[in-house]
Amino acid sequence: MQTYQVIVVGAGHAGCEAALASARMGLETLLLTINMDTVGHMACNCSLGGPAKGNLVREIDAIGGEQALATDATLTHVRMLNTGKGPAVRALRAQVDKRLYEDYLRRVLMAQPNLDIKQAMVDDIKQHAPSRLIVATQTGLKYAAQCVIVTTGTFLNGLIHIGETQISAGRAGEFAAHNLSEGLRNLGFELGRLKTGTTARIDKKSVDYSQCERQDSEPDSVPFSFMRTEPYQNAENQLPCFLTYTNDRTRDIIIRNLDRSAMYGGRIEGVGPRYCPSIEDKLVKFPDKLRHQIFLEQEGWNTDEIYVQGMSTSLPEDVQIEALRTIAGLEQCRVIRPGYAIEYDFSPPTQLKPTLETKLVDGLFFAGQINGTSGYEEAAAQGIMAAINAAQLIRGGQPVVIRRDQGYIGVLVDDLVTKGVSDPYRLLTSRAEYRLLLRQDNADQRLTPIGREVGLVSDERWERFQTKQTLVEKEHIRLANTFLRPSDKEAIDSLGITISGRSISLEEILRRPDIEYSDIAKAAPNGDTPPDVAEQVEISVKYMGYIERQETQVRQARKMEEKSIPESIDYPAIRALSREGAEKLAKVRPATLGQASRVPGVTPADVAILAVTISNTSRQEGGCE
Repeated sequence: MQTYQVIVVGAGHAGCEAALASARMGLETLLLTINMDTVGHMACNCSLGGPAKGNLVREIDAIGGEQALATDATLTHVRMLNTGKGPAVRALRAQVDKRLYEDYLRRVLMAQPNLDIKQAMVDDIKQHAPSRLIVATQTGLKYAAQCVIVTTGTFLNGLIHIGETQISAGRAGEFAAHNLSEGLRNLGFELGRLKTGTTARIDKKSVDYSQCERQDSEPDSVPFSFMRTEPYQNAENQLPCFLTYTNDRTRDIIIRNLDRSAMYGGRIEGVGPRYCPSIEDKLVKFPDKLRHQIFLEQEGWNTDEIYVQGMSTSLPEDVQIEALRTIAGLEQCRVIRPGYAIEYDFSPPTQLKPTLETKLVDGLFFAGQINGTSGYEEAAAQGIMAAINAAQLIRGGQPVVIRRDQGYIGVLVDDLVTKGVSDPYRLLTSRAEYRLLLRQDNADQRLTPIGREVGLVSDERWERFQTKQTLVEKEHIRLANTFLRPSDKEAIDSLGITISGRSISLEEILRRPDIEYSDIAKAAPNGDTPPDVAEQVEISVKYMGYIERQETQVRQARKMEEKSIPESIDYPAIRALSREGAEKLAKVRPATLGQASRVPGVTPADVAILAVTISNTSRQEGGCE
């Protein structure tokens, strides 16, 4: 039996980040995947980023992950969203060449030292000893490891639905994993059922683009990775996408055939995603909406496939074709692959610690869709954090838990392990209470030191980070200490401002809503300030008061976050707790008082009683409060 320190099961977005992080931290790692040809496969759309998700990609990059680098290397289209709003909700969104993206990740994985990759289906995981887990494959081979990270995506008892047709599969054209669910149940895990879906792919040669609104890639857009400082160039050479809409005829066809939809025909047991609904859901739940946006996204340079964003469905193929051909520009469209729904087993994430290690089995970690999430970005973030904590566990280091005020990664993980999921979880900016601190421009400032400490951030990345931080600090000092006098008429006129009676600092001028950093740079130049430095300086100056207010809120909340709860506490024995509060706390077993306050069903009174109980227990044991 071959032994490794870490075994990663599954090579989707969570598995790729987990395997790379584990190996880069110096651990002998094995990555097991059902199909070597679909490593890092984008089973649904060809996009990465967007509100909150774009921040997540940058955080993964900042801590030493690969997703942003893979996106920058293979993108076909990129735009900055929400530019008319504040920096807390601005976000990059890119489309990539799906095949090139997979090829990029496969090359990186194959070249990574300390990493073996094998094609095998995992049938079972057993606990052999307190610090030893055994992974058994379908062909009878077994591998041992101190830690195992399970990233099975939609493969656990995966079942595809296309109207009345059902196909056992983890994704279209790939085997489902039927035995591992039973193995997890034998270990004591509760499993549930969720559903997600995808759209039809159509032939781009069959689209009449004259009836659609063209959307080109944004010129001079910033990259995802902090390792690339120059903006993207040649936007005109990237692939455009196109916007069109559903109409009354689309609605009529779908509503008329609703009973043939797997979802509305009662053939699907799992709960679907709230924030990425099927076209059937949209029409049923929003009957007053006359039309729905449809984006036509090109899947790559060397394919004619177009992803019909907004038409996720479980309708029969003939109905899909009929409905698509009612849409402007798609009247003669040819469907290459039908859309489908897929349901699969997942493990409710309240069975996890904040490190993503399971509470039931030491050394066993879950990451990605097995935890009830949706999205490539959410999966990758969980994968890298699971690997970091597996490495820390093996090395005897402290667990790494990103706080909610430190990153969207922290919001994601805390929401999962504290609140659980009732439908596939999607990260949103509204889920973060400190989102002005969690901007995409400062992800490196927040998380790169953590990545460096655990051994994930390379010397090159660390040197770039330190150089940027030095430049940011110097520019802040320059702006605060450089003043314009009323006699500096040329500079004042170039800024279009008036100064009466006193000198004013460049920092004060930059705070004005009608002044941008580029204006300051022209009036009082400081050489060539890199775009990423200029962006961070401008945001931190303009929003200084709001940022300081959130930092004060963070300091106040941290007192509860740092108040740990003993693992041995007996919640049902605390009679003053409400019955629901005691039940929920006993199930989640929060690590801190702050986490306890976010458990659904736990009241402020329950939290106050728990705080008193912890203090009394601490005094009785002779500890410090």
